[in-house]
Amino acid sequence: MIKNKIIRLFLAVFLCFSLAIIILAGCGSASINDEGPIEEAASYQEEAAEENAAPEEISEDEEGYEEEAGTVINGSITYTIVDTGQADCYNDSGEINCPQPGDPFYGQDGQSDGIQPAYADNEDGTITDLNTGLMWQKDPGQKMTYKEAIAGAEAFDLAGYDDWRLPTIKELYSLILFSGTDPSGPEAREAVPFIDTDYFIFEYGDEASGERIIDSQFASSTKYISTTMDGADTVFGVNFADGRIKGYGTGPLRNQPEGKEFFVLHVRGNTGYGINDFIDKGDGTISDNASGLMWSQADSGDGMSWEDALSWVQQKNEEEYLGYSDWRLPDAKELQSIVDYSRSPDTTDSAAIDPVFVVSEIINEAGTKDYPFYWTSTTHIKSNGMGNNAVYVSFGRALGYMEVFGGWVDVHGAGAQRSDPKSGDPDDFPSYFGPQGDVRRLYNHVRCVRDLSLAEDPIEANSQNADTQALEGSTLFAPITGRTAYLIDMQGNIENQ
Repeated sequence: MIKNKIIRLFLAVFLCFSLAIIILAGCGSASINDEGPIEEAASYQEEAAEENAAPEEISEDEEGYEEEAGTVINGSITYTIVDTGQADCYNDSGEINCPQPGDPFYGQDGQSDGIQPAYADNEDGTITDLNTGLMWQKDPGQKMTYKEAIAGAEAFDLAGYDDWRLPTIKELYSLILFSGTDPSGPEAREAVPFIDTDYFIFEYGDEASGERIIDSQFASSTKYISTTMDGADTVFGVNFADGRIKGYGTGPLRNQPEGKEFFVLHVRGNTGYGINDFIDKGDGTISDNASGLMWSQADSGDGMSWEDALSWVQQKNEEEYLGYSDWRLPDAKELQSIVDYSRSPDTTDSAAIDPVFVVSEIINEAGTKDYPFYWTSTTHIKSNGMGNNAVYVSFGRALGYMEVFGGWVDVHGAGAQRSDPKSGDPDDFPSYFGPQGDVRRLYNHVRCVRDLSLAEDPIEANSQNADTQALEGSTLFAPITGRTAYLIDMQGNIENQ
């Protein structure tokens, strides 16, 4: 009897000791070769953050990092959505103290702390985005036609790199900041650009040469799959002067006979950025494993004002809609991340979104079948301080009324980002405004979003069973504020795209 007890006690002690060894080994698996302490790497990154510089490459002798830094080895988060930079709150006219749960206007962009923008100036004419892993040209230089931009990208050489490219519209939009203010319209005051001018060179339009102050459009490589302006070949661009995405015709203009001119910021690295990885969960939700966001598969079914859109989402949280109570109205960059620029009403007879989503149909102002605009939680701020407009993304035609084309036409393309008044009776507003006659609806649709949690929503694809052999001979670059760790080979290429 005593002998059996001694044996059982010995086995228990042995098992506990073995389990402890396994746990300790597992905790050390964040390292590449188990030689460098996690604390040393964490301190290393903290020092880099204080210097506002990109951390040096962490070699195999300096490996290890803190999971709290938001990194995922060989990671599934390849499409990091950076925060809009909007920190203040607004009602339907101007700035307010941020509301509390249950109050009107609760749940807007300024109350959501996303992944904050973080850059490093490499002192060689390039800027590294520490969240997305993209490297950018710092100074766009002089404007050029789209034809020149395409030709120039192939030959562009900067800082010893020859793999530059024109950015896609999703890559380019990753740079937008809605701390900017729109100088267009009456009573304009000194404006703030919609891009970080601490790192990027920016110019407004040259009014002395006949341009508008808002003529600071930056070209992307993303062409509109349909046409705008009654047949014009169109490319999407971001206007960092007024905070919008629009489709722009590339043909000649009155004062630009060789074709419309754009600024260009070349980009390199992370070629997987902007590519979604949607998973239909079969329960009314869609997970995007690339961005780490979960979406409601269906939309609101009806349009509503911006204030009502915020309230509608909070009501869904009280109902534990689809099993969750932490839904929010997406900010502008989150919502734009699910646009599918390979689709449009005129070419695929669909909204500009993956068909895994359910999209309401509407009859538009021209009397034809179309798809809605969707509200975001982001206020579009005027340079005079007014905040009476909110950002929307068009998943159907971005209509405008232009008499020269006989009335309502698609002026900016499905996938455009514009803004609408937050409140009021549509009958009290002109049905269109601005030089392209942008339609005004006031009542737009809603689609909910929430953050994926690995605890609640294990990612079904990609890197949860990462092959550790892929780490050998590579360098780990873990952006301080990002959610992805990048494996960089000896040639400087990112391996985990």
